[in-house]
Amino acid sequence: MDDLKSRLSQWLFWDVDLKELNAEKHSAQIIEKVITRGDIGDWHEIREYYGLNRIAQEAKQLRYLDDLTLNFVSRLFNIPKEEFRCYTMKQSHPGPWKF
Repeated sequence: MDDLKSRLSQWLFWDVDLKELNAEKHSAQIIEKVITRGDIGDWHEIREYYGLNRIAQEAKQLRYLDDLTLNFVSRLFNIPKEEFRCYTMKQSHPGPWKF
């Protein structure tokens, strides 16, 4: 992970002690930060490290993705939005009505 940590944008992990971050144990957190806020270089790094299958599986289990990111990963991996945990959670907890 030391190698991966050094290749990712450090500002993505402003709220984390990088010494404690483990690529395997914290893979969901790393993937979530990169797909929601990272740049193309960060994307290439996690793709190389984790592979597309693992990124897709981790993304499906995330509790929250903004609509733009959800649409992106849904289309990229050709997975219906309904299979993403964040989508089903959002549907089961609708917000207030918008008039």
